[in-house]
Amino acid sequence: AVFGEKDYQQLAVIRRFVRDLDIPVAILGAPTLREADGLAMSSRNAYMTAEERAVAPWLIRALTGVADGLRAGATAADLCPKAADGLLKAGFTSVDYMEVRDAGTLAPVDTLDRPVRILVAARLGKTRLIDNIGVGP
Repeated sequence: AVFGEKDYQQLAVIRRFVRDLDIPVAILGAPTLREADGLAMSSRNAYMTAEERAVAPWLIRALTGVADGLRAGATAADLCPKAADGLLKAGFTSVDYMEVRDAGTLAPVDTLDRPVRILVAARLGKTRLIDNIGVGP
């Protein structure tokens, strides 16, 4: 079965569920499809106004900024709050989370010493957007 990586937490839970219950099925992750400006494709994108849509690419910029910082040796504890603040300054209404997690277990991670997923959920007007990217050491 193929699940999109856009909702990475769901993919990780399904993989764990299949493994724990010994269900004989392969779970594959499909890469997130993106618009030309980097915004993850989603049916939710249609709910945004033109002004909100212009702000939305800040989501991928925040993720890549955290990734670059981790690669440079900074910690998630330092990077994530700054990235969330940047989203708010860019025009997002709120940030539900901006976190770095172990790519396999989803346990919190502070440094880039293993493969991680940087996860974000933020609200832009009435629209809740989610995205994530993978980063390796």
